[in-house]
Amino acid sequence: MAAGDAPARPGGASLHSPSKKIRPNHLSLLSLVALGSLLASRPVSATLVVFEDGRLLHVEKCEIVPGASDAGEDDRVSMTFPGGGTMTVSLEVVDRIVDDEYERPPAPDPEREGRLAAGRAAPQSRSLRAFSENPLSSSPYSSQILAAAKEHRVDPAFIAAVIRAESNGVSTAVSRKGARGLMQLMPATARRLGVKRPFDPKENIRGGTAYLAELAARFGDTRPDLVLAAYNAGEHAVEEFKGVPPYRETKEYVRRVLAFWAGAAMPAAAAF
Repeated sequence: MAAGDAPARPGGASLHSPSKKIRPNHLSLLSLVALGSLLASRPVSATLVVFEDGRLLHVEKCEIVPGASDAGEDDRVSMTFPGGGTMTVSLEVVDRIVDDEYERPPAPDPEREGRLAAGRAAPQSRSLRAFSENPLSSSPYSSQILAAAKEHRVDPAFIAAVIRAESNGVSTAVSRKGARGLMQLMPATARRLGVKRPFDPKENIRGGTAYLAELAARFGDTRPDLVLAAYNAGEHAVEEFKGVPPYRETKEYVRRVLAFWAGAAMPAAAAF
């Protein structure tokens, strides 16, 4: 999740270590050459690494290191911690990586908070369950999106907005964090959702939409902001902060997808 990419917490909270046994990764990133996309070893500016068991690590930076397919090696994530120290784990146990700075909240000001609460707009009330098929007429993935939308009862325009933000409609996309396909599914997420071919548009969209439906059931059909925040930063981060986490990447991601979704009635909005 360009995921498709949250997170006791950044900026001073204690670090946690994953307890799950690292499993071998049978899908080496080097095999993506045949698809015209290779994830080269490169540094990634990161704030948080989220593991599939829900544990979190605040890191200074991390690097995705492709494993050698001929040796059966895993693709790995090498993490450097603030103040020094490193740790390397299989990409298969990483649920997502959230980029950019953590925005520290200002010191509590009861009087100011009272004024803000009085003037704060009502939460997003548009349901991501109610939809029209018309906005997808210009999308090259209309049939796959509509099939997944009907199966999981998610607005196809919402799915299209997520795809646009995650991969811009490139089915073979691989992010620098290891997320794959149209809806940028991390290997651990794809495995949990039963997606065996993450670069197949139908499978990827079905899996990503199933995940959106899970999040809608958890956070509410009329809270697309929380659904998107969880898709990007993880459910635990949304619950920890009781709303959209204060990560710049996540806040910008939510803003972008909601803007795409709001403009979905315009023919160009569904085009990639």
